[in-house]
Amino acid sequence: MNWKLLCWFTLGIFVDVESLTKQQLRNTAKTLRKSCMGKTQVAEDLIKDIEKGIFIEDRDVMCYMACIYQMTQVVKNNKLNYEASIKQVDLMYPAELKEGLKKSIEKCKDVAKKYKDICEASFWTTKCVYEDNPKDFIFA
Repeated sequence: MNWKLLCWFTLGIFVDVESLTKQQLRNTAKTLRKSCMGKTQVAEDLIKDIEKGIFIEDRDVMCYMACIYQMTQVVKNNKLNYEASIKQVDLMYPAELKEGLKKSIEKCKDVAKKYKDICEASFWTTKCVYEDNPKDFIFA
């Protein structure tokens, strides 16, 4: 596991480390994917093409996305948290992706408010972010 991710998970707080490269981010995403697949029992074929914009409307897929957000600490009080999302982008994402991704998060921040369920909120917010900026989209 990447040392930055290990520090981040071990401390359970945001740490001041330099951003990850795209490849390090993808490796981190693989670790998160494996963990959340185990927790949600989602089938690989349902989530394998999320980065390609294929969002299968399935409860397991939705809860898998919520798990990713919970593990990356952007869920507060069982709701997606805009400020925490921005902090994670600043912490984890490569410089060349930060600005575009933060704009997409800003544009999509109210999507989650339409849903009481964290799984649904996570799914529709993620889809919104993808649709706003598919070229910079990276998801576990």
